[in-house]
Amino acid sequence: MRRYDSAPFAPYLRLPFFERLYENGAMAITDRQTATLALAHALSAAERGLPVIPLSATKLPALRSPHRGDPQPVLCRGECGVPGHGVHDATTDPAAVRALFAAAPWATGYGIACGRPPHHLIGIDLDTKSSTDSMAELQHLALRHLFTIPETVTVLTPSGGRHLWLTGPPDTVVPNSASRLAPGIDVRGTGGYLVGPGSVTAHGAYRIAPGTAHLAPAPCPRALLRLIAPPARTRSAAGSPHGQGHGLVQFVLAAQEGQRNTRLFWAACRAYENGLGDSLTEALTAAAVRAGLTEREARATIASADRLTANRGIR
Repeated sequence: MRRYDSAPFAPYLRLPFFERLYENGAMAITDRQTATLALAHALSAAERGLPVIPLSATKLPALRSPHRGDPQPVLCRGECGVPGHGVHDATTDPAAVRALFAAAPWATGYGIACGRPPHHLIGIDLDTKSSTDSMAELQHLALRHLFTIPETVTVLTPSGGRHLWLTGPPDTVVPNSASRLAPGIDVRGTGGYLVGPGSVTAHGAYRIAPGTAHLAPAPCPRALLRLIAPPARTRSAAGSPHGQGHGLVQFVLAAQEGQRNTRLFWAACRAYENGLGDSLTEALTAAAVRAGLTEREARATIASADRLTANRGIR
């Protein structure tokens, strides 16, 4: 693989081919060329320590779960050794990256797993789907909480939004969230992924913002990190009935007939989005059984929440 002497992230973020393509207002590119370029960009990202997975044109993981036809729900994070576990497949190994893309020749892009070493990437997704000015919202947060928005790698999305790449400390788990920080601002943390620059989707290409290709992801400001990361749990708090997740368990316990599956699914989704899914699985299952579901029904519902949040890249 060719190596560069410039800034560590610049080589794979410079996309002259795509820039010319969009300057001319054309998308004259074959499916094969798209797949080849997606693999090339993914390999370049992996070479720089960013774990990647192939994505389809819908921005979802390109490989389907190998457990989708199993009669019993399976909570697997790739331990079975077969690809198809979403962000859990993400790797920096070139041979493994090539194997993933060979298994998904229809892939048109790649996702970068957040929260993984060595960079512990955090994505601040500034959306444009609502009438809210998400960049202005972020600036208001910066003024209110006394932090500066750093210069960092910025990826432009086809819809006009942008992804700010930040790095976090290795001992901090940043959960995924949607508009919790502020309207129009999503956070991609542990268990989530960012669409990598050079990816082509049904709505267009993701590309690096001018003037940021030479940058490396900046450390997340401490004040911002306090807003997006939950406080560390002590052992006694985590094990007590007042520990984190207690409210979700109580929510399931209070379910009436006709609400049980819906309440359990909602609670499990919130648990996975906040990095608590694995630790709360047994407690949520027990609560659902006490509320009237069978254990099999409860575990199937929790597995569905696991798959949904993983495939949406919001955890």
